[in-house]
Amino acid sequence: MPSSERGEGMSGTTTDESTAGGRPALTGEATAPEGPTAVLAVDTGGTFTDLVLLRDGRVRTLKVPSTPDDPARAILEGAGRLLAPGESFTLLHGSTVATNALLERKGARVVLVTNQGFEDVLEIGRQNRPQLYALVGHRPPPLVPRVDRIGIAGRLEPDGRELAPLDPAELEGLPARVRDAGAVAVTLLHSYADPTHEEAVAEALTDALGADGIPLSVSSRILPEYREYERTSTTVVNAYVAPVMSRYLGRLARESGAGRVAVMGSGGGMLSVDRAVREPVHTVLSGPAGGVVGALAWARRAGAEHIVTFDMGGTSTDVSLCPGRALHTREFHIDGHPVAVPVIDIHTVGAGGGSLARVDAGGALRVGPESAGADPGPVAYGRGGTGVTVTDAHVWLGRLPEEGFLGGEGGIGRERVREPLARLGAALGATPEAAAEGVLAVADTAMEGALRVISVERGFDPAALALVAFGGAGGLHAAGLAGRLGVREALIPPDPGLLSAWGILAAPPTRERSRTVLLPASDPDTAATLDPVFRELVREAMDGLAEEGAARDSLVVERWVDVRYRGQSFELRVPAAGWVEAFHTAHEARYGYARRDAEVEAVTVRAAATAPALDVPAPELPPAEGPPPATAGTVLLGGAPTPCPRLWRRDLRPGHRVAGPALVLDYSATTWVPPEWTLDVHPSGVLRLRASREPVPGPVAAE
Repeated sequence: MPSSERGEGMSGTTTDESTAGGRPALTGEATAPEGPTAVLAVDTGGTFTDLVLLRDGRVRTLKVPSTPDDPARAILEGAGRLLAPGESFTLLHGSTVATNALLERKGARVVLVTNQGFEDVLEIGRQNRPQLYALVGHRPPPLVPRVDRIGIAGRLEPDGRELAPLDPAELEGLPARVRDAGAVAVTLLHSYADPTHEEAVAEALTDALGADGIPLSVSSRILPEYREYERTSTTVVNAYVAPVMSRYLGRLARESGAGRVAVMGSGGGMLSVDRAVREPVHTVLSGPAGGVVGALAWARRAGAEHIVTFDMGGTSTDVSLCPGRALHTREFHIDGHPVAVPVIDIHTVGAGGGSLARVDAGGALRVGPESAGADPGPVAYGRGGTGVTVTDAHVWLGRLPEEGFLGGEGGIGRERVREPLARLGAALGATPEAAAEGVLAVADTAMEGALRVISVERGFDPAALALVAFGGAGGLHAAGLAGRLGVREALIPPDPGLLSAWGILAAPPTRERSRTVLLPASDPDTAATLDPVFRELVREAMDGLAEEGAARDSLVVERWVDVRYRGQSFELRVPAAGWVEAFHTAHEARYGYARRDAEVEAVTVRAAATAPALDVPAPELPPAEGPPPATAGTVLLGGAPTPCPRLWRRDLRPGHRVAGPALVLDYSATTWVPPEWTLDVHPSGVLRLRASREPVPGPVAAE
């Protein structure tokens, strides 16, 4: 655990499920939040937009198709269905707007102000080759073309001392040079050591930019850390998406009627809407971060601390290692652009329920990364899709029955899949059933690789971890991937297809501050130098949350240090208490060795303040009194029809055990229990999938 001033537990939701119109409504008791009595959490995904509403101690859920051309439209539609006209509420949002603006190159025209001679840092970058074996590598073009990079006089030394002063005449002329910009980024050398030069540039620009509504991004405010390339890139990314986020969040606040809007941050905490507008770079992993927060909270309720999260949605799959806590990284790139703000360490692969299957020129079956998305979606949706997807394979094999998709409201049809799947099978020289099983196997292989990257390749034994599966398709692949990895069990939280939205609802407001120090551990003055820096960072973090309405005496503060052996290029983040030995231990765990006789260096120090999370209801599931009701069904295994009972999750209670093959149906996701696997219900409501070690009598039994 990090060095902390006060410990707080993770707040989370659990469910007591009932049925309304085929869709479970979750109930329970909760502490009402201050202000509006209703809190609506929304996660915008590539295929569906998920909504979780907490009102008067009760939780309601809804999934609506995403509207990629206008993400706000799906949110407003869903809010209109869940909220009463004119109802007061708070909106918590996991947004993909900043991410999509970057990926689609639809951000603002940015003018970059930097030091003379360093205008090309964005293009020079690092020596990393994007295509290792290509004779000529191809990088994405910089977000700021050369003509929009302005070099000015003035220079600081690495310790912050002034080497050359700024030119007052040059500062006076800057507003005219940036007047046509959509946004301005300011990044000067060594501003992490002393922001005076950057603040002088910002002051020279503020009045002119403010009058024209042009956002200004200053690196010493956004990322006061060394490494000029990463700091410049991060500041430019912030400027590039700032106007888009400002328009989007402004519209959402106006048209939704919310009394307050907050945005999920990439680091796992909520950001005020004002901060999300000023620093939208903190939202580039907004939705996936909510899933990790929710998965870790539910795993703890089920007694599991060390987990890997597996979030399989319609377009992609996100995985993350959580050895007792969410891990963070600054080595994050999006579309080739470094974003060095701390984000939850999430690895993404292009494999989801909507991933399209095809046969390549060599006759091999490929799945993804192309996706059918929300429009037209999989063939089974009947919205004009023509390519076979992972979802279509499940539908054909009987693992996703019509009545199990969105409580029967999804309108999927198995017969729609027949002809496209037959064409795919013919191209492979296989039956439709074999082609469908092949699609799932290829998708599983891609996702298994992602899970191994974040576990085995980092020195963690999967056998010591639990796999927490969620997202609309997570439960269909959980057992298979758990078996491939050798993890001890797979956990399926309540409402798994809405877990990212639930995590957003349960995420605490946070604020992190950092500063580069570059101090050797052997220097006797280092400890005395770090103390005032930590105090200042703690004050800034607490002040930030207090300005957003958090009570100071409720805040929890954690201190961290980014540490390396002198001469290394990158650092490991460890708790501030006993940071030298903590670094040796972390280095040995990550890389297999420690050099306790080598010089250790504190590179960057961090302080994070966290306010209490919203108290979301927990379930009180009564114990099972008999076998749960089940209906007969059939799945195709090895091409042969096989009996497979279907159960509704709302009917499962602690003490129930389900033996595979079986399907557990839910509004937001379906869970597949393969042969030789069993499913148990934890008192928290979490489903636990484990490989059978001994026969279980009958397809469904009650303990």
